[in-house]
Formats: sequence, C-alpha cells, structure tokens
Amino acid sequence: MYDLIIIGGGPAGITAGIYAARKKIKSLLVTKAWGGQITKASEIQNWPGINEISGTELMTKMVEHLKIFEIELKEGNEVIDVDKSDNGFIVRENDNTHEAKAIIIAVGKIPRSLDIPGEEKFKGKGVSLCSTCDAPMFKEKEVAVIGGGNAGFSAALDLTKYAKKVYILEFLEELKGDPFTKEKLEKTGKVEFIVNAAVKEIKGGAFVERLVYEDRDTSEDKELKVQGVFISVGMMPCAGFAEKLVEFNKTGEIKINFENNSTKTPGIFAAGDATEGKYEQIVIAAGDGAKAALSAHDYLQGKKE
Repeated sequence: MYDLIIIGGGPAGITAGIYAARKKIKSLLVTKAWGGQITKASEIQNWPGINEISGTELMTKMVEHLKIFEIELKEGNEVIDVDKSDNGFIVRENDNTHEAKAIIIAVGKIPRSLDIPGEEKFKGKGVSLCSTCDAPMFKEKEVAVIGGGNAGFSAALDLTKYAKKVYILEFLEELKGDPFTKEKLEKTGKVEFIVNAAVKEIKGGAFVERLVYEDRDTSEDKELKVQGVFISVGMMPCAGFAEKLVEFNKTGEIKINFENNSTKTPGIFAAGDATEGKYEQIVIAAGDGAKAALSAHDYLQGKKE
C-alpha cells in the first residue's frame, strides 16, 4: 500500500515525484515513457536559469534529479484503470495492481490527428508526428508543417536545419505561435506561412508527394509538392482511465480546483497539461506538479489526524 501514486513521467509528474520524496511520502511513479511533449522541443529558451536547452536534454536532467530521491519507479508501464478501494484507490497498469491513499494524475496529452485521407497510409512514409526524430530524413526536401502554433513553429525550426523549403499551414486567419520564434523562422529564408488553409488530403505513391488544402478565403483547392508532412495540430488529453473518479470539460481535460489541484474525488489530484489550465508551458506543468504533491501531502496528513 502506497501513500501516493503519481501517474505520468513528464514535467508535472517528475516534479510531483521530487516534492513527494522530499516530504518522505511513500510513493510510486508509473509512466509509459519519460518526457511527453517536452521531448519534441528542439529548443527551449524559457526555462528559468538556462538560456537554451533541447527538450530531450532538459528531460534527461529532470529524470536524473528525480532518481536521486527515494521513490519507486515503474517505467514503460501504462495505467489502464483507476477505481476506489476500501482503503483508498486501486491503480491497474498492464498486469499489475497497486493500492494508494492518494493519486496524482499527470499524464499530459497525446497528438491529435488530422483524420484526412492519406494520413494513416503515409505514416512513416513522409508523414510524421515528431520533427526531433525525423527532421534529418528530409535533407534538401520540401516539407509542410500542419499547425501554426508553438508546436508547429518548433517543428519548423527543426526542419529548417535540413529541408530546402518549409510550408507552415494554419487553419485560422492568424498564426498562434510565439512572435519571437516566428521571427527566427522568417530569418531562415526557408519558411512560407499559409493561413486560412484547411488541409484535405495527403497524396503520393510509395511516399508522400503532394498535400491538398482548401484556401478558405476563396474555397479553392490547392496543392503543394512536398515530400514530408509534419502534423502539429495540438494535443488531446489521455486520462480516460480515470473517468469514474474525475470530471472532464468538453475537450476532455480534467477539471480541478486551481488552488490545490484537487479533483471532484477527495484524494485524487491532477497536474500539468492533463488539466483544464489555460496555458500549456513546461514551467507551469512543473509548478502544477509541485502544488499537487504538496496538496496530496496535506491530504494525507489530514487522514492521519
């Protein structure tokens, strides 16, 4: 029986683990993989105290920091269900079951798909969700990034190091990404921004050859000759395993009390991008993890009194 089980190995979960360990809470952290969205970022320039660092490097440092402390870790394991028990909660992952008096859910989000013809067919054949992983494969090629937010900008930055030309397509009439990053992209001379673009189909033979989109200003279908398509249209929550015990908003994010990160079920807390917080930033996720761990500590202390 654990005092606390933390579900998730991104910035929120890791920070929660560090704080829980420092409070001497008997804890288990379960994660399918370390990092989440942070590992997809080629450059992070807003983590206090570090001018610039890659997402993978920052995550490595976070995990190393966590492992200094006395906390049990289950790596490569996925939680499939959370339910109440006589003494608290039951957490089921893979073929194992664990009990805890309190839980922190910090599973982040997973990439959204476009749900268009050709997307599944060409995955691994020109369609990618990870520029950090796949950008080097597109040296001197023309590619399209779908999504004009920070995730799309980050992918485009990766690609400008290799690709000959990078198109960024945004569905809305304005780009949503950080202006500072947009300036960096413009200075490369390789990037073309296309707004009001509704992507309709990915075409090709053995590999991607063309991208079809509708110009929403004119309702005209247009084609781009590209050899790669990188999808960065946002993320969706993946905390469905806790649906019996937490409440979700209309987009599937966990509803919390922002004062202490508690959910509708006493003893269950949530942190990071899995929650309905407005801003999705690494530093905010980490702060959420700290707050959730401290709140869990207060909850556990209350149960002892």
